Amino acid sequence: MAREKNFRGKKEKPEYEQKLLDLARVARVVKGGRRFRFRATLVIGNRNGKVGVGVGKGADVSDAIKKAFDDAKKNLITIVLNKNTIAHDIVHKVGSARIILKPASPGRGIIAGGAIRTVVDLAGIKDIVSKSLGTSNKLNVARAAIGAFEQLAEAKSRKSRIG
Repeated sequence: MAREKNFRGKKEKPEYEQKLLDLARVARVVKGGRRFRFRATLVIGNRNGKVGVGVGKGADVSDAIKKAFDDAKKNLITIVLNKNTIAHDIVHKVGSARIILKPASPGRGIIAGGAIRTVVDLAGIKDIVSKSLGTSNKLNVARAAIGAFEQLAEAKSRKSRIG
């Protein structure tokens, strides 16, 4: 029996890349004291127009990340790219997080900070200019970015119905 101990076959590439945006320890106060859980905020994408944001809570970190991944998969959206950028300017607001996304000329790169950079990078957009106004809450900023991209897709579908 020859065992293949050092199998060097091709490792299967995962369908979506993931990036942990935020990991927080949250507490619930009960009679005996505090009960701690972990809340994970995760962004997943295939760098080809599909991206999603998910949140999961669990007793340990790995459980929270797994739940966040499943949640992000449920909330995936498809972005229509226009030569590695977006079609037009978008302003979107979620809670107190307001973001501005603008298309950029080829070679400009991703001009974005924090949560927007992560979402844009995993979506596969190469050239974009953005500004985050209001809160710096990563979850709300990421959800605002996803909402803005949904708004972009709606405008694209409306245009196709009209013309």
